[in-house]
Amino acid sequence: MSLDQATTAQLASTLTVDLTTIGRRSKAPRTIEIWWFHIDDRFIITGTRGERDWLANIRQDPKVVISSPHGAFKGTAIEIHDHSFRRRVFTHPDLRWYTTQEELEALVIGAPMIEIRFTTADDSDPAGTPTA
Repeated sequence: MSLDQATTAQLASTLTVDLTTIGRRSKAPRTIEIWWFHIDDRFIITGTRGERDWLANIRQDPKVVISSPHGAFKGTAIEIHDHSFRRRVFTHPDLRWYTTQEELEALVIGAPMIEIRFTTADDSDPAGTPTA
């Protein structure tokens, strides 16, 4: 789904959001506050290398809710494996901090990274979709 321009601009200017996933074992909604970025017209969540419960949950069930001061938005998380895009993300000026923590190539190869694709209001609401 393509969000309207005003909503996209509001979300793009928001540095942290609440990410709600479905727990892979508990099947209960799990919410964390997390940084996200708007790069190449895509909403991206990433981090330094290491295991992440939110990523493990998404691998089991990619349905998510992003909550911000501008509202709650249902979407699907897509894990990003394209190394050229991952390199672009980690070399983007807004993400410079990450390369102070780890070598660029280590991040490109091993850091968690997902894109959030928002669903439309008229999409079906499958059972188990997280609620905000």
